[in-house]
Amino acid sequence: MTNGDKRRNRSRDRSSRRYKVRYDRLVAVALVLVVLVVLLTSCYKSCSGKGKNKNSATSAQTTVSDNTQQSSIVDNLESSNETKTLITGTPGASAPSEAQYTTEIHNASDINRGNLVLVNSEHEYKFIEGDTELVTLFDNHDDSHYHVSDLVTKLDSETLTQLNALMDGFYEAESNSDIYVIGGYRTIEEQNDKYYNGNSQFQGGYSDYHTGRTFDIGIFPTDGSSSGYYSPTGVYGWIDEHAAEHGFVVRFPEGKDNSTGERQRAYTYRYVGAPHAVYMKQNNLCLEEYITKLKEHTKDSPVEVTVGNKLYNIYYAAANSTGDTEVPVPANKTYTVSGNNVDGFIITVSMN
Repeated sequence: MTNGDKRRNRSRDRSSRRYKVRYDRLVAVALVLVVLVVLLTSCYKSCSGKGKNKNSATSAQTTVSDNTQQSSIVDNLESSNETKTLITGTPGASAPSEAQYTTEIHNASDINRGNLVLVNSEHEYKFIEGDTELVTLFDNHDDSHYHVSDLVTKLDSETLTQLNALMDGFYEAESNSDIYVIGGYRTIEEQNDKYYNGNSQFQGGYSDYHTGRTFDIGIFPTDGSSSGYYSPTGVYGWIDEHAAEHGFVVRFPEGKDNSTGERQRAYTYRYVGAPHAVYMKQNNLCLEEYITKLKEHTKDSPVEVTVGNKLYNIYYAAANSTGDTEVPVPANKTYTVSGNNVDGFIITVSMN
């Protein structure tokens, strides 16, 4: 090997060592940068977690406070608007909180008023002032959706509101306006006329029509075909299928003659309120059977009923035979109280 070759080899060795040293330095710098990034990331997550926990705690406190402020009570015998805004669906995943109870005073006559009063040959309607708010159908319905047979037929205002909603739904679903309301509220004199003429087996005072919550419907087709009392056949079956959602039950259903004291009539409906109507329909109960059934359920073991996305608890409280009654009612839920016209009160609690 010549001297020139030796010099060239030494020069190449020095260059290799120089490049190797520079590569090692680059690796070291990269490792330092990685460590810094990890440290910064850990610090950021720790600080963010503390802020998030603080906000969550504040949010939880606000929710508890809001829930407390939003609770409301509908006392005495005034009905809430619960059934007027029914929504199809199912209850939320979280169960409603338990109701806390207090009491309110009801006098003896209060058992004779409310949507769940039972009137038949054994239980007389007392015509308690303020029980109903009677209005004429002719002036308070959409004649393009259904009709009324005269100018004077009346119903309780809450009953009529729900009847209008039911018939509006029927018309929208079937584009049919063949339904006529052919009977509603009756005075004692009007009922006695029917009784003595052999058109009713109930004397004045003992007819469910006195409540203003019971009515008859008929079918009078616009095409001139056969007319008569309502029957849930064909397109008209929609009414019976959806009646309970609006608080209506057949007052004298098939197979319940021994309980109601009246022959079955598919065309006579009674307003009781949505949760009660849904439960009665699901369990095939007439009003007499339902009133008896509820006596098994106190506030500690209520009936639970779901209507759309609303959950209700329903229970019974016996009335004192003399004097006032302290009725247990929820202190933190919306509720209604109705007399049963027999021996006590029925409390309906909206749980959500």
